[in-house]
Amino acid sequence: MLKLVLPSKKYQTTFSRAITEFKAQKKKREIEESLIAEYERSPNFSDFVKKLRGQARGKYLSPGYVPCTTYWLVDGKKFVGWLNSRHYLNERLLAIGGHIGYAIRPSQRRQGYGKLILKLALIKARDLGIKKALVSCDDDNIGSRKIIETNGGVFENKVRTETGRIKRRYWIDLEKAEK
Repeated sequence: MLKLVLPSKKYQTTFSRAITEFKAQKKKREIEESLIAEYERSPNFSDFVKKLRGQARGKYLSPGYVPCTTYWLVDGKKFVGWLNSRHYLNERLLAIGGHIGYAIRPSQRRQGYGKLILKLALIKARDLGIKKALVSCDDDNIGSRKIIETNGGVFENKVRTETGRIKRRYWIDLEKAEK
């Protein structure tokens, strides 16, 4: 059964396999690179989970980061993907990041999980009191673009990041979005 859960040690084996999948990709998305780096900086899996859970309370945040709640999409005991639900936007997130970041592990893509995880993320954003959610994706990520648009995303513009990537920015009205 598919559900969102908070990071937990009980998913260590399948999460670690997903990290291996992400690392094996030739082209990684920024959010994937960020998760891999956080995972590799942690001395062990328990510490990694503790950091992710603490970030929702404003702990263990890197400079320039805002509190965010991380959820994992799981199917039974299998890790499928994750999402970051950022509690508010700072200047950088407003420019290029957005309220929500998500990724599906490579072996689980093109099965509808991306559409589902964003739909669930919008519910979490609404629970935080967010009225309009900003979601962005790489300009060449057609799959993510379709996922955002299917979930009510209204294209605003394209911006270039400091690394040269082009991001598409979308706004989703959470008062109108499917509940």
